[in-house]
Amino acid sequence: MSKKTTDIVAYITWIGWIVAFFAGTKQESKFHLNQALVIWLINIVVVVLSYIPIVNIVAGILSLVMFVFWIMGLVSACQGTEKEVPLIGSIKILK
Repeated sequence: MSKKTTDIVAYITWIGWIVAFFAGTKQESKFHLNQALVIWLINIVVVVLSYIPIVNIVAGILSLVMFVFWIMGLVSACQGTEKEVPLIGSIKILK
């Protein structure tokens, strides 16, 4: 896969992230692979928190924020740029 294709596929579900990680250009696409991973992991935490009744409203708001971050990351990948999403873009999981 080309760099741009790998970047875009990384944001399309967690299965797409796995495909991009193993089949894509890992070194060239490390930025978007990392951002997509952070977004997906935080999204999983938000879904788990949504099952707690008291935290449900906050989890709903966080879910909407994560959706906006996901769109921002996907648009950045489609444009071929490396713009960090706000607040969580500086988190580095992949070295």
